[in-house]
Amino acid sequence: MNKPEMPAIIKEVGFDFRWDVRKVWVLNVPTEDISITELTWHFDIPFWSKPGGFYDLYPRDVCEHQDENKEEYERTMKADTSHPIDIMQWRGRWLILDGLHRLLKLAIEGNKTVKVRKIPVSAITEIVQD
Repeated sequence: MNKPEMPAIIKEVGFDFRWDVRKVWVLNVPTEDISITELTWHFDIPFWSKPGGFYDLYPRDVCEHQDENKEEYERTMKADTSHPIDIMQWRGRWLILDGLHRLLKLAIEGNKTVKVRKIPVSAITEIVQD
């Protein structure tokens, strides 16, 4: 079975490379606080998938329709927010490499700031998937 085509919005805002999140985690990058509003635009992009779907689940829908998205909501609320969110400046704004579930949980809890690690674009060669 062929993989569905990537949605246009994901092509437009997403990274154009595949990365290994474990390689991101080991980077020596300082942690800092930023306003959560710099990242909440992610909630309106279908970065997740419904069971059997493909990039068709919006984080905002998980939050606003918890009963319809119970598994994803539970996964979100179990996220360990002691880890910072890894972000990279991409196409004019901060894009999450790792931590979307943590971000949504922090937003649900009413946080105004979040801890992040700003991964430099120069680190792409270190984090690309083999």
